[in-house]
Amino acid sequence: MLCFFKHENVLSALDILQPPHLDFFQEIYVITELLQSDLHKIIVSPQHLSPDHIKVFLYQILRGLKYLHSARILHRDIKPGNLLVNSNCVLKICDFGLARVEEPDQNKHMTQEVVTQYYRAPEILMGARHYTAAVDVWSVGCIFGELLRRRILFQAQSPVQQLELITELLGTPTLEDMRFACEGARSHMLRRAPKPPSLTALYTLSSQATHEAVHLLCQMLVFDPDKRITVVDALAHPYLDEGRLRYHSCMCTCCYTTSGGLRQYTGDFEPATSHPFDDLWERKLTTVQQVKEEMHKFIAEQLNTSRVPLCINPQSAAFKSFARFIEELPVWSFDQSIPHPVHTSLIVRISLPLPSNFLELPLSSIIVENRWERARCRDHQEIVDRRSSILNIDIESVRLVIKAGYL
Repeated sequence: MLCFFKHENVLSALDILQPPHLDFFQEIYVITELLQSDLHKIIVSPQHLSPDHIKVFLYQILRGLKYLHSARILHRDIKPGNLLVNSNCVLKICDFGLARVEEPDQNKHMTQEVVTQYYRAPEILMGARHYTAAVDVWSVGCIFGELLRRRILFQAQSPVQQLELITELLGTPTLEDMRFACEGARSHMLRRAPKPPSLTALYTLSSQATHEAVHLLCQMLVFDPDKRITVVDALAHPYLDEGRLRYHSCMCTCCYTTSGGLRQYTGDFEPATSHPFDDLWERKLTTVQQVKEEMHKFIAEQLNTSRVPLCINPQSAAFKSFARFIEELPVWSFDQSIPHPVHTSLIVRISLPLPSNFLELPLSSIIVENRWERARCRDHQEIVDRRSSILNIDIESVRLVIKAGYL
């Protein structure tokens, strides 16, 4: 998915580090754009959030979700911590660990172990076996309320209590509104005393809870997912007009300013994807080995033309801290003898250049790593056997790895 996404408000992969030989393929390293913070940190901080902040954040969340939903992707874990924000208030949706392609067949069951509880839609709380993109809209509504309130809107200790807090605000749902619920959840709800809706309480969330804000929030927080506002309709709500204007006036990359100072606006402020995401190849994989083989092949076939060079900042605090650690390590030159066998981890600095007889060193365990490959060999014979595939190391790559702290 990260390689498929091409949208300003959705985190995508800039590069994937080339994995080692398939036999040693255990980890994947994905390079993405750096964003300094996330919406959760901003909400809990003492920093003032103006109405403009809230509008531009909400606009970007919905803008990114429109793109995802047009690709038939359900995020299923929209929450402030999964909304990255940079120093210019540009927001990107991240963490697609629970994301999946929307299931058109309503008879097929979908997992209920999704969405962090505070942002979980009523249909999931009540055991619905099938759900739609409306679950993401509910999560956005909870975040919208949290931006206004500066506290979690429905903060419960359990799923049952979560549902109770929701009904205190929305009132007891009708049987029609609960048609998606499992029998047990529906019976539990009907046994309780009916509660009237108290949506006017939303006006007390904040002084910024204007009529337009509450009107949009009420349309997001609807019990029945079929009656809940869609992302497309939410983007058309008047409350977001100012957020759209601010974002496209000075924050986006889809619009630009001419040399004469005129702003040239894109023809499509909220673009959708040209084609849905296809997960058919994933469904064909039945074993871990098949997954490894397909992932290894996919990464190897990625074009290098758009890759961003991997750079190390020697001025960063992390680099300086590691540099001090490295300076305290003993220097190992290849004319020195090494204890054999090595019963504990041996961490040394390597004096360069590497000699031609590197493979003949009597080490019982050795880790060899360059910019793109890593291999752990348990014995000398294995080192020799792997010579052609993992020990083709150039001096500059090794020097870079040592400085970066990967070896």
